[in-house]
Amino acid sequence: MKTILVTGGAGYVGSILVRRLLKENYNVLCVDILKFGGESILDIFDHPNFTFYKVDISDFDSMNQILEQHKIYGIVHLAAVVGDPACKMFADEAKKTNWDASVYLVDKCIELKIPRFIFASTCSNYGKMKDPGGYVVETSPLAPVSLYAELKVKMEKYFLEQIEKQEGFCPTSLRFSTVYGISPRMRFDLTVNEFTKEMATGKELIIFGEQFWRPYCHVADFTNAMMLVLGAPVDKVAYNVFNVGDTAENYTKKMIVDELLQLFPDTSVKYVEKKEDPRDYRANHDKIKKELGFKITKTVPQGMKEIKDVLELGIITDPEAQNYYNIPHERK
Repeated sequence: MKTILVTGGAGYVGSILVRRLLKENYNVLCVDILKFGGESILDIFDHPNFTFYKVDISDFDSMNQILEQHKIYGIVHLAAVVGDPACKMFADEAKKTNWDASVYLVDKCIELKIPRFIFASTCSNYGKMKDPGGYVVETSPLAPVSLYAELKVKMEKYFLEQIEKQEGFCPTSLRFSTVYGISPRMRFDLTVNEFTKEMATGKELIIFGEQFWRPYCHVADFTNAMMLVLGAPVDKVAYNVFNVGDTAENYTKKMIVDELLQLFPDTSVKYVEKKEDPRDYRANHDKIKKELGFKITKTVPQGMKEIKDVLELGIITDPEAQNYYNIPHERK
């Protein structure tokens, strides 16, 4: 049985991934500081193949003990200060976690001969497209416009270009689209989730910059991509980069609102003109589809319907609670 260490395994993405790994008969080590609570792992806490460590990945002494006492096949590195607003607000923590601790993990993989390393990167690395009618691909110029993206780009360059390629080490960077959908550690500070929540709770929706593009991908499909990479032949994924999503799933904010209005036709929507946005891009995802056979299982409208049902059925009773947001949140 192969052992996978997941940093940030109790988080929005990680809590789905660890369940999938257990289902696929991996031994799972979950490292998380539970910044947003630990309810997301309650039902798997006593699983015989699941071990939880409440450890900050910046605590290198504690991490050394974990890494050295297990024979680890791969690390899926999700732990981070996530998103532009959070990195701006918690810049020192972001640099420590998203850079220092990430470099440490790569170096330890090489030192301990841990074969696989998957890095959670972002399509935000592309910034603003030069060609408004085109699509960014994995070889497009990177133009990060936030600390969050700057640190992701810096980290990618570290393990893909700057350090010497190592025989037996297989690092892969996944540039994830903007995420949405339901998860055991739910978030309502993501575009699709937030807009759906606003409409489902009867609020007027205020949209800034309706014309700007982003690619979107369901959180469950992030896990599908990571599982594919873990199981792929080394020559297909080593020192490689993949955009994660589907080319058909690029939307402007106006397109997202139009989809939502089919679910909530009586909602009031107010558009606020915004001429400039540092991030405006459509992403092409042919590479991961052709080379790894990746296909999404859910679309943005399906994700909206899930969130609508979860809220209207009362499965989540207080979507304004702070634990659903990565930065301080005021109730609306």
